[in-house]
Amino acid sequence: MDPMPTTPPTTASPEVLDRRDGPYGEVVLRRHGELLQIIANGCFLMDTSDGRSERLLVDVALAALGDLGGRSVAPSVLIGGLGVGFSLAHAAADARWGRITVVEREAAVIDWHRAGPLSTISAEALADPRTRILETDLVGYLDETSDTYDALCLDIDNGPAWTVTEGNDGLYSAAGLAGCARALNPGGVLAVWSARPSPEFEETLRNAGFQRVRTEEIPVARGVPDVVHLAVRPG
Repeated sequence: MDPMPTTPPTTASPEVLDRRDGPYGEVVLRRHGELLQIIANGCFLMDTSDGRSERLLVDVALAALGDLGGRSVAPSVLIGGLGVGFSLAHAAADARWGRITVVEREAAVIDWHRAGPLSTISAEALADPRTRILETDLVGYLDETSDTYDALCLDIDNGPAWTVTEGNDGLYSAAGLAGCARALNPGGVLAVWSARPSPEFEETLRNAGFQRVRTEEIPVARGVPDVVHLAVRPG
């Protein structure tokens, strides 16, 4: 999730397209010039201004899997957070991925993709037979599911160093990472988007038993770079 637009899209006031009250608070879809924006409980979460970091999230996971080799079937991926749909659309556009599952807890966000303005980004991906959308909380899903994946691509809140929604920080704790490891096949890849670098999270990954921990930076127009934290579950 991009914490702020890279440039002001327009001087006009944002137009509210939909506003919902749900179990996790208020979520709003706005149009600001040509951009679509998602606001949660009054906090800007993401918009459609760029998408480079969301695409890199998927690409580095696939590249890491390719390095491991020896796979007889196309790798499966779990995407945590539908957002504006950049990660899903990018994964579905790549024939090398097999099963693509997206976990999104906000019903409104799913609606905006299925029958709303965000369908311009995700319509083809949602129609892809490889794609499955689950309306549920990711932490709960990881605790309960028996499904496993070759890659987990997590774009939840603003990343491990800066969460704005109550409960999301648990995903990046030792217990949350244990759930991620259980949902990964041996040799599987965990890729985590973050609004800022976090050496502390790298150490948490290592302490949780992950290997080949590294960080990819995505330069932004101003401020600190976005990053993707990458780690591998031991084979």
